Amino acid sequence: MRNKIKAVLFDMDGVLIDAKDWHYEALNKALKLFGIEINRYDHLTTFDGLPTKVKLDLLSKRFYLPEGLHSFINEMKQSYTAELVYQRCHPMFHHEYALSRLKREGYKIAVCSNSIRNTIELMMDRAGLSSYIDLIISNEDVSRAKPDPEMYNTAIRKFSLEPCECLVVEDNPNGIKAGKASGAFVLEVATVYDVNYENISKKIGDCEND
Repeated sequence: MRNKIKAVLFDMDGVLIDAKDWHYEALNKALKLFGIEINRYDHLTTFDGLPTKVKLDLLSKRFYLPEGLHSFINEMKQSYTAELVYQRCHPMFHHEYALSRLKREGYKIAVCSNSIRNTIELMMDRAGLSSYIDLIISNEDVSRAKPDPEMYNTAIRKFSLEPCECLVVEDNPNGIKAGKASGAFVLEVATVYDVNYENISKKIGDCEND
């Protein structure tokens, strides 16, 4: 029996929004208030793709950052992130085209991101993608963020679908691991420019013929 893909589940940072460096810059700006900084190597090898609260837990172990500061640093980080979103986030035609085509063809569309819901909604609005999205799963909607598959499992369940009926689009090792662990098919992309209708459509065809 052939698979029939019915939903496409997108990660956000590095997939629909070229925002990975924005989170890095915003968190470092907040951390510098206390004389701490995440270097580029550690960002790429350890912290990239993790929720801010997990990053702060790691920093407390590494730099003895007092846990009592986590809430304040997180608030500052979210504020700095919002500033960067308003400055830099804008619609990208190939994303609008891809999601509008998928929507018109009857696919359910979800965004599943380790970011908080307010950030996801702001970025989707600024990118002109909100009207195409049926479901958002943020790190506030699950107890275990990526690389745990709970986020994708939750989206699949809310769509009343089976994993084999869903395609996950991911760029980050943590996200790719989560997508595969959910049982869904996974399209691995390197940049936001790989997230286009042609690549998604081809992957759906490959999945359905698998």
